[in-house]
Amino acid sequence: MAKRAFFIVLFFLLCLSAFCDSPVLQLYKQRFSRADLPAKAQILENAANDKTLAAEIGQFYEYALQFALENSALLKNDHAMLRMIDNAVVGLGKTGYSGSIDTLWKLFIEYPDSTIGAEILIAAGKIGKGNKTVIDNVNNFLIDKNMQYRSGSAVNYMMISACIIAIMDLNDSSSYPALFAVVCSGYPEVIKSEAQGALDLISGNLRQFLSNIIEKGSPPEKFFAFTVGMNSIKLTVSERGQLAELAFEQSLTNEENADLSALRYEAVKALTQLRWTRANNLAIRHFYRVQTEYQSHTASRENLLEAIALLGAVGNSDAALALCLQLGLINARTERTGEFDEEITLAIVRSLGLIGDKAAFDLLLNVSNLMYPENILAAAGEAIDRLRW
Repeated sequence: MAKRAFFIVLFFLLCLSAFCDSPVLQLYKQRFSRADLPAKAQILENAANDKTLAAEIGQFYEYALQFALENSALLKNDHAMLRMIDNAVVGLGKTGYSGSIDTLWKLFIEYPDSTIGAEILIAAGKIGKGNKTVIDNVNNFLIDKNMQYRSGSAVNYMMISACIIAIMDLNDSSSYPALFAVVCSGYPEVIKSEAQGALDLISGNLRQFLSNIIEKGSPPEKFFAFTVGMNSIKLTVSERGQLAELAFEQSLTNEENADLSALRYEAVKALTQLRWTRANNLAIRHFYRVQTEYQSHTASRENLLEAIALLGAVGNSDAALALCLQLGLINARTERTGEFDEEITLAIVRSLGLIGDKAAFDLLLNVSNLMYPENILAAAGEAIDRLRW
């Protein structure tokens, strides 16, 4: 009796569903079910241009996708089947009809690495916004592909791009980790740029996400997070300054390795450009470290010049004192031996002028009494003019 009652209810629901269809939709379903495979694709194309079906076109696409799913075992790679699926999927993405999302993802499982699979992903992004299951599915698929790529396996770049497009449409900050992994995985530059663009476009607190990685991530992840932040068009100047300061602090605090060393020097350039005065104390620490590294030949002259420029850009009286001590030593050596490094001396003089601390006056004035070249003498005069009294 229970089984009989179940079939009666099922029959009633099916009849009710059919009854709810408009005559136009019923007609299209009948034509579709009776047509051969090539004709089914044509019927879908005709339906897309039929204004009388406009309100129910999403349901018709769902009907076609159900047919594709039920017959995928036999007709999966048939050209006419692929054309029909493509018409339905692309059309569905234009309608915004979310009732097909489950069918769409089941069909994606049948075509995970193909042009059809890419179209399904893009359509899922358009109609799945706010659907946690869809968002998780797309994120997990991209994370799996990233892991495959990093392990040395080949991946379909078209699918990676389709994932990124879908993520942008889904617009959920839970996709940050998957997108960030794309940036870190060594993909071609065009793919990395797509991921960077998506990180900028989707809603969420990108600065906080990147800050967490700079604080807690591995050295390579810290470097990539910093790079993403500095290249971001979403973050404000203030937010980029905060990230650069944090990256600078992390690179100075943690045990040195190649990634942290690269991070430190890149942070110096960013902070100099931003004139981020909050980094004054860190800049002084870095200056003394680079001096030591330069003397032991583990840092380049360019690194030292950048450290001096940072002090000029962000420094206060403490930074001026560090530079004054160095200029005093240079002046004494020049007076005694006539030997000095022109680039380093010029950089120190200019940075003292940028800081403008009057404590530098005597040392800058002394420059004019020594046998320095004209460019250093002129820079010292300009620096004196900029001192604040």
